[in-house]
Amino acid sequence: QVQLVESGGGLVQAGGSLRLSCAASGRTFSRYDMGWIRQAPGKERDFVAAISWSGGVSDYADSVKGRFTISRDNAKNTMYLQMNNLKPEDTAIYYCAAAPYGRYWYAPDEYDYWGQGTQVTVSS
Repeated sequence: QVQLVESGGGLVQAGGSLRLSCAASGRTFSRYDMGWIRQAPGKERDFVAAISWSGGVSDYADSVKGRFTISRDNAKNTMYLQMNNLKPEDTAIYYCAAAPYGRYWYAPDEYDYWGQGTQVTVSS
């Protein structure tokens, strides 16, 4: 089992940057693919980015490509999301989530473990 805790959210102006962190408990963190999923008010959860268990493969939603970077440090049981050039439409609660190897990254329902979420608000 994996327990996840996000941090790093906040209020930022459009064009600004934030770095989200996701700290995982347990010794099995490195066995899981990891993802960032976000949910804006009144909307469904949306895939943002994901990274393989080794960190060697990653992918992004088209809306964040070129602006967001996902990374992980298995020695520290931590995953990150560097968000640059933020836009008001990035405003959402951001969740980190863990999925066993081989799952379909782009569907939120494929993730087995979730953090509590961190709020990101981008003002125009």
